[in-house]
Amino acid sequence: MAVLNAKDLTLQYDQRRVVEGLTAEIPEGKVTMIVGANACGKSTLLRGLSRLLKPAGGTVTLDGKDIHSRPAKELARILGLLPQHSTAPDGILVRDLVGRGRYPHQGFFRSWSTDDHLAVQRALEATETLELAERNVDELSGGQRQRVWIAMALAQETEVLLLDEPTTYLDLAHQVEVLDLITDLNRRRGTTVAIVLHDLNLAARYADHVIAMKGGRIVAEGTSADVVTEDLVRDVFGLDSRVLPDPISGTPLIIPLGRHHADFRKSETATLELVP
Repeated sequence: MAVLNAKDLTLQYDQRRVVEGLTAEIPEGKVTMIVGANACGKSTLLRGLSRLLKPAGGTVTLDGKDIHSRPAKELARILGLLPQHSTAPDGILVRDLVGRGRYPHQGFFRSWSTDDHLAVQRALEATETLELAERNVDELSGGQRQRVWIAMALAQETEVLLLDEPTTYLDLAHQVEVLDLITDLNRRRGTTVAIVLHDLNLAARYADHVIAMKGGRIVAEGTSADVVTEDLVRDVFGLDSRVLPDPISGTPLIIPLGRHHADFRKSETATLELVP
């Protein structure tokens, strides 16, 4: 498996710095969740790790080699990215879009093969989009379209997979389904995965490793139990909460305390019981 590292990484848009002096390692063969408030630099970090954004300082290496020194096609065979916002060509069919995930495996002397066909088929089946294969992408709902993009990323069959908000547009059942699918991929193939996710409870449940960001920097990283605490939720998200063990997974479960629960928050004797 490939090892992805960032060292003293600075990323910016024009002259506006978003990530500065960040050093991180995406643990090999693990699922890493990157969490933080809006505009903290999560998606920018993912763009930097995937070579979509050239560093203003520092380096990103894959297996010890600067990713900007590697040929694009070679890199794409090892590292895949699902951006937050993707646009499909007009009139393209679902099967053809998913098939584009096989582009890095093509070459001057290698055309479409049985392996390519099977990889696309597996990706469609895994994301429950096989029945959509002959439909135009433009005709799909937001949730269906998102699952098709995930299928394309899976068809690429890389050693490292970066996903920016892969559960966008999906209802809760499909959110869990997609995260189960990614976990299966990690456990079956040992794929190194890094995911930007807004839902902190789902991130805590599915993560082997959590990176919490604030203001373009990493403020905590480690297991969910070590990182997701009431103090961190208050610091990073500006939210008072109670963090309890998830009755299903045992991972941290965040219970937000809003203004309308002030009486609960102020009470010294209040308790919260969760019934499995």
